[in-house]
This record gives sequence, C-alpha cells and structure tokens, in this order.
Amino acid sequence: MKLCALLLLLLIPAPGSQAQQDLSGKVFLFPKETSTDHVIVNLKILKPLHKVTLCLRYYTDLTRGYTPFSLATPGKDNAFIIFLEPPHTFYVGINQEAVTFKTEAEVLDWKHICVTWDSQTRVVQLWVNGKLYPRKVTSTVSSIAGESSTVLGQDQDSFGGEFQTSQSFVGELSDIHMWNDVLSPEDIQKVFYGDHNGNLLNWKSFNYAIKGDIIVQSKLQCKSWGDISSLYTSCQ
Repeated sequence: MKLCALLLLLLIPAPGSQAQQDLSGKVFLFPKETSTDHVIVNLKILKPLHKVTLCLRYYTDLTRGYTPFSLATPGKDNAFIIFLEPPHTFYVGINQEAVTFKTEAEVLDWKHICVTWDSQTRVVQLWVNGKLYPRKVTSTVSSIAGESSTVLGQDQDSFGGEFQTSQSFVGELSDIHMWNDVLSPEDIQKVFYGDHNGNLLNWKSFNYAIKGDIIVQSKLQCKSWGDISSLYTSCQ
C-alpha cells in the first residue's frame, strides 16, 4: 500500500514543476481570484507566426472580465490574447490591437471557442460552440514574433508577468490546442468534437508548469455527438 501511494505521488506534478502529460479528460481548475496564480505553457515557436488558430474549452460563473489565454512577446504584452467581458463582449488582441465581437449572452455552461488570424488577409474569426460570428479585420499585417511567453488564467501586463486580480480567470480550462495555420470550417468542427489536435499546443501532450493554487481535475461536463441537425448530449 505504501509503495502504491509513493508511486501515485511521483506521477502527480508538484505545483511549479514542469510536466508534459496527456490531459485528455482533465481540466485546470482555477479556484480563486488572484494576482499570482497561473499556468505557464511551454509553447515553442521556432519562427514568427503569420497564421494561427487557438481552440479551448472553458467553464466559469464570473460576471466580470477575465483572461483565459495570454501570449506575450518582448515589447508586446498583448501579442495574442483572449479577453471576455460578460455578458456578451469578446476581445481578441493581436500585436497590441484589439478586435471586438458581440456574442450571445453568457450562460452557465461549457463553451468551446476557436480564434483564427491570418496576417496576410488580416481576418480574425471567432467560433463559439461550432458557430462562426461575423468576421473582423485588423489593421496590422505584422506577424507574431518567435520569442514568446504563454500563460493561462492571467493577462500579462509585461513579458512573463505583472498580473491583475481583476482580470484573472476563475473556473475550468480544458482541451487547449493551437496551430500555426488557419483551420478550415470542417477542421473547426472536428476540433469541437475532439477529433483534431494542435501542432503547436496539443492537450494530449501538454507541456506546462503550475504556479500557485491551481489543480488538475477530471472533466465533468456534457458531451455531444452527431451532426448539427441531430445533436445528442450525455453528461457525466
């Protein structure tokens, strides 16, 4: 019994330690407002990003603004950031420029979001639970620099740090994937149903370090299958 317990402890990453894990069926649980707690993501960008797709699931009852994902580069704290302002405002920041989406009002349920950006066309797309909102266009055509700092649950006010409690995420994050390309609508649907994994970030091989009181838990959420016309749901 003691040997089994020791082996179990060795398999669970200690807070602040670096881990690469298959997080299928898991979530990061952010239990409280804080200006310190976050998850550092080991995102290796070998060359500047000209195209990007980011997808993730989140579950929260926050009524103030919050930041689930923040990518900063030297000199640009908002190189690629997602910020939500309930009940229905969604901001995507790219190289210090923000575009705004007006979405359906937040309800207490899991959300699956995908954001895409193409520096050539400057088009930004927002998909929520498989639905595409009216596309936006940025003014900048510059790429996202290769050196980056990627954080979950906080808005970086400088490269790698300086967080604010008022922008912290409280709730659950899961199924985080990222690509150096703009996914097609067909592939976005595959991601929604869990059938497509990122080549920059892959939830099934996720390299991260927890800083503070954030825990990895089993996912307890509804699962959907079928096509848009006949969607079936079960919960666990």
